[in-house]
Amino acid sequence: MVQEGRREVEDLQRWIRSHPAILGEDLALIGEQIPTKTGLVDFLAIDRAGNLVVVELKRDRLPREVLAQALDYASDIAGWDADKVSEVCVKYAGQTVQDLLNESFGDIDLGDLIINKVQRILLVGFSIEEPLQRMIEWLSSTYGVSVNAVILNYIKTKSGDELIARTMIIPEEIDRERVGRRQIQISMSDEPGNYEPDELEMLLRSYLTENRVTPRRIREIVLPLCLKHEVVTRDMIKDELIRRGEATDEGKAGIILTTISREIGIKQRDYLRQVIAYDRPNPWEKDNYRLVEEYRSLVSQVLSTLGTE
Repeated sequence: MVQEGRREVEDLQRWIRSHPAILGEDLALIGEQIPTKTGLVDFLAIDRAGNLVVVELKRDRLPREVLAQALDYASDIAGWDADKVSEVCVKYAGQTVQDLLNESFGDIDLGDLIINKVQRILLVGFSIEEPLQRMIEWLSSTYGVSVNAVILNYIKTKSGDELIARTMIIPEEIDRERVGRRQIQISMSDEPGNYEPDELEMLLRSYLTENRVTPRRIREIVLPLCLKHEVVTRDMIKDELIRRGEATDEGKAGIILTTISREIGIKQRDYLRQVIAYDRPNPWEKDNYRLVEEYRSLVSQVLSTLGTE
């Protein structure tokens, strides 16, 4: 096989690019050579539960050092929020996270997922050093760390067909079960906060100046609309997202609105719900956003000092 030149990393990349099922049935590729603070991830994937998967390739035997490298990448990616994941997905996959998940796994409601709540590691090679296999099994069984290895076997038939067989060190069904046990649900709530005006203003100012897309959209779109109108519907927000170039069509605007809605509903962001009220026409969606009247002037003042009103 080595003499035939079929174990080069480029060959592995081509195979995976063409047949991502090599990596497992529940993965969708986002892209390759994805930059992190410490290097380039060979492939970045996402599973049907919204967890990011770091995929590292080796042309021959998987050494124990590759695990440290992958852990380094995963520790950086662990800090990516849904906005960052969406940005990377659009850049490298050419589509939104929801579009990629729906295309790969069928109809999935992004509102039911917590993107990147768990990071997984998948090492791919043609054989594995015994110490690395022992480390993988120990980390998985003892600590529930989602790390696995795919061992490939390249076969070329007499007719010239190329076949790839694979073996997972940790069986996929066991790996999925352990990942499921590690899932940490972010608490959601409709209850508003009860902060004094000074503290509420400080919390709002701190949140609205975060260097993330969703706080910016709440600052620049949702709150100004609520200041301008007594009631702001979902359609009004989607229209404004499209008008401002944040989305190209109603479908993508709806995805963005789902992210905004979820952000407002996170339990620890009760200060947002202290100033923004809404209705629930269905258990899974919010509509008719409006400012709580006693905080209208406070919101106006905060936005004015941030140069947004």
